[in-house]
Amino acid sequence: MSEETERRNLRMPNSDEVFGVVTQHNGGNHVRVRCEDGKERMGRIPGRMKYRTWIEEGDVVLVEPWDWQDEKANIEWRYTSQDADQLRREGHIQ
Repeated sequence: MSEETERRNLRMPNSDEVFGVVTQHNGGNHVRVRCEDGKERMGRIPGRMKYRTWIEEGDVVLVEPWDWQDEKANIEWRYTSQDADQLRREGHIQ
């Protein structure tokens, strides 16, 4: 079997979003996220993702920090492991 190395168009962050990696699942709809800008934030999984998208430790996510509380953020998108590998290959994340 050959390995699939096809490039996919992935969702990239807007001006107010950053990449992050989930470091801890705190139960319910809260996770601890280490963001690309060097900050550790409490991430909130919105209701539209809560039961449809399963988020685990080590997942690469797209977060939108809150304007009024910088230590908290909303999880906007979760990348699959193949998508995360592509982001690493292209140099978007480490």
